[in-house]
Amino acid sequence: MHIKAFEICNFRKLLSVRIDISDKTTLLVGANNSGKSSAMLALRRFLVSKPSAFRCQDITLCHFPVIDQMGAAWEAASDGDRVPDAGPLSVLLPSLDIWVSAVEGELQHVGDLIPSFAWTEGLVGMRYRLEPDSMETLYTDFRAARKRVVELCKADEGVPAGGRTLKLWPMSLTDFLNRRLARYLTVRWYKLDPALLTAPDPQTRMARPQGIPTTTLPFAKNPIPRLIRVHEISAQRGFGDGVEDEPEDDGLTTHPGRKLSEQLRSYYHRHLDPGDEPDATDLAALRAIEDAQDMFDARLKSSFGPALQEVQSLNYPGFSDPTIHVATKLGAVDGLAHEASVLFELKAAGLAAGTAPLRLPETANGLGYQNLISMIFRLMSFRDGWLRKAKAEKTEQGKDFEPIHLVLIEEPEAHLHVQVQQVFVRYAYKVLRNDADLGDNPELTTHLLVSSHSSHVAHELPYSCLRYFRRLQAGMLNVSVPVSTVASLEEAFGSSVDTHHFVARYLRAQHADIFFADAVILVEGAAERMVLPHFIRAHFKTLDRCYVTLLDIGGSHAHRLLPLIDALGMLTLVITDLDAVFQGAGTAVARGKGQTTSNPTLRRWMSVKNESATIDTLLALDDGKKVFEGDTLFSVRIAYQTPVAFTLPRTGAAAEGFPGTFEDALVMANPISFADGKGKGLARRFAQALQRSDDAAGVGEACFDALKSGDKAEFALTVLGMEGFSTLTVPDYIHAGLAWLEGKLVDKSEEVVPLPAVADVDEEAGE
Repeated sequence: MHIKAFEICNFRKLLSVRIDISDKTTLLVGANNSGKSSAMLALRRFLVSKPSAFRCQDITLCHFPVIDQMGAAWEAASDGDRVPDAGPLSVLLPSLDIWVSAVEGELQHVGDLIPSFAWTEGLVGMRYRLEPDSMETLYTDFRAARKRVVELCKADEGVPAGGRTLKLWPMSLTDFLNRRLARYLTVRWYKLDPALLTAPDPQTRMARPQGIPTTTLPFAKNPIPRLIRVHEISAQRGFGDGVEDEPEDDGLTTHPGRKLSEQLRSYYHRHLDPGDEPDATDLAALRAIEDAQDMFDARLKSSFGPALQEVQSLNYPGFSDPTIHVATKLGAVDGLAHEASVLFELKAAGLAAGTAPLRLPETANGLGYQNLISMIFRLMSFRDGWLRKAKAEKTEQGKDFEPIHLVLIEEPEAHLHVQVQQVFVRYAYKVLRNDADLGDNPELTTHLLVSSHSSHVAHELPYSCLRYFRRLQAGMLNVSVPVSTVASLEEAFGSSVDTHHFVARYLRAQHADIFFADAVILVEGAAERMVLPHFIRAHFKTLDRCYVTLLDIGGSHAHRLLPLIDALGMLTLVITDLDAVFQGAGTAVARGKGQTTSNPTLRRWMSVKNESATIDTLLALDDGKKVFEGDTLFSVRIAYQTPVAFTLPRTGAAAEGFPGTFEDALVMANPISFADGKGKGLARRFAQALQRSDDAAGVGEACFDALKSGDKAEFALTVLGMEGFSTLTVPDYIHAGLAWLEGKLVDKSEEVVPLPAVADVDEEAGE
């Protein structure tokens, strides 16, 4: 039995999204403010918290005007009018759909959710929905509150000229719910029909949850707790000194401020305490505790004797008063009930034999280790609590385990070094399954759901586990506020196994920054990768402040990333080379020579074939035809070498050059800077090409010959070390591409795009 998907609707930025769940670990990734935390919070609100935890701000903001219109209609209604139905309001409130896959033989777990008596196996679903507890009470109380406000405003009409008009609560229905939501709304549970489950819209990627008929009755009791055991570790884990202690938790969550000693004490008390339901393995420990207790009692009696005699001299206790007796009651967990119960021992050189070891309290150790140890202990506690391993839960041993264990972890990377992040996410699931009752047991399933901002965490998991959250600007998809969509990368590459393997291996070698960036620049050489960041820093100040990932894909392989770029909807600039060939052999770029391009990016991504693949066509192509628009936020631009007007150092004559790589394009854009002969390798050979050539064709041929055996990375380092590097001219094709990207990011930062005209929206809705 497995959780197959969650569908979250009307919760903050998540207007309507589906999150497919992997069999083991699922990782939520995306740029800042893309909705990952909202998804985790929605699951917490519905699966862990009480209904009173919901806030009015949890409702997607685009629904506020509609809700206020409802409130205005309620206010305008006559006293004898019928109380409105709760349905129109309920469909605007947050909901969570859970879809679970069950097989034959698991009917006992999903009996309440099966859609019909003919069902034998497959999907079952249930909806959590926030809705009015009593529509009549909400309707009546809101009208009374607004009536009071209207009467007070009438009494205030005599305010002096220039005086302030009071804004009294509630101004609207959303204003009313902002203070009273927990009083009037509750969560109810409804069975869903698997036959009506619909895939997300392929164009918008918005989920399309099924409607619930108004005649459908909710469950009297939530059936999910008997099916799924939920634990969570929130992002707020506050370690270190100065954090107030909090009481023991119930094992469901990690509260901020919980020190390691407290967490270990809680784990020991729940799972290991020999004094709680002891068995044969605990007898030795209990005997040692009693021996220590007898010795300590004798010491206390002799130590407190004089003090007790002094108390008795005050005529207490009297003949009828009980006598004071000092004794101890030691428990195994008491040894952990102090700050120094968890110590970190330091290794030291040169200590004399018998010297006491050097130890520090937990608060003196790094936050990273505290965080790591804490999370591991929490996972162990979650696992043992689910399996009723806790001694405190022995009374529950006869109960059936929930067949599904869902563990939510927010931002595990906090305070952790890169390698530790990777180790944790790699082994967290193994910790949750490290029990003899689990292993490969198909009847007990563990799902680990992690949200992260770390590319190193994303780097450790296969693509099939990643769910990408994409933020949309206000106005996109006809929604008046910014919202998010979710893409499952499991299906990003379709049936192209070779492409999937290439991208997976490539990003595992390069890290996965692309999943958290605002835009990506793909380059196909080491020189571009090294020099481009400096060009951006020197010439594109706005672009330099944006979160742009630069990926070197090593050769002409940018086209292989197209499925991934498309799945992410990522703004992309591809900087590539012309790669001119004639009769199958590479050649220097020239106009009118019948050359074609061998570059797969230009052939496959730009779809230029046959006559369109000629160098002459590519050199004459307008910049607008190098851009491929997806939507307002998603477009791709291809940048390759274009003709360069420069002055020949040897003759001083004006010339038009045709570079074919980044290196010769940079040289032709800065002939004076490279003609002085400084440097070695390619730099020296380029200088010789400029000094000895009488025309642009000669420069191009000499540069092409030099690049056949030259070290491009060495040339890039030479360029970075040039005294006048900051004054170098950026090659035209790169400058045009970066300027396009900068403009797109400026537009993207506005967070708002114009909504279509009302007539257009109505027309589309009518279709």
